[in-house]
Amino acid sequence: MYDNMYASEVSSGPGIVFWIFYFAFIVFFIIVMWKIFVKAGKPGWGCIVPIYNNILQLEIAGRPIWWIFLMFIPFVNIVISIIVIIDFAKAFGKGTGFGIGMLFLPFIFFPILAFDSSEYQETIHIVSQPY
Repeated sequence: MYDNMYASEVSSGPGIVFWIFYFAFIVFFIIVMWKIFVKAGKPGWGCIVPIYNNILQLEIAGRPIWWIFLMFIPFVNIVISIIVIIDFAKAFGKGTGFGIGMLFLPFIFFPILAFDSSEYQETIHIVSQPY
């Protein structure tokens, strides 16, 4: 009986450490996204509201709001997310390479974007241009 009680105490230790780091990471990422949204002139609290978060990201990236519906279509949402994240980086004066970094290493590139001296440059995407 005592062996099982001791085993459960030992096995719960790593789980607690995991959850502490997990919640610390979540809080850090909320702070990072809050800072980015404020830098773009959007409400910082918008980063914690699920669908509104994506709408604000579309506005920052300069993409139409109706793209939010494309984010609910399987496989299309992957392509749309890649386009939005690259445009998101470009809206702050960063290049496509930085946007790809935000895609594959968000825990490095999003904090860089949040705490560097880059400024938001409002983008307007023209869907079609008459010639």
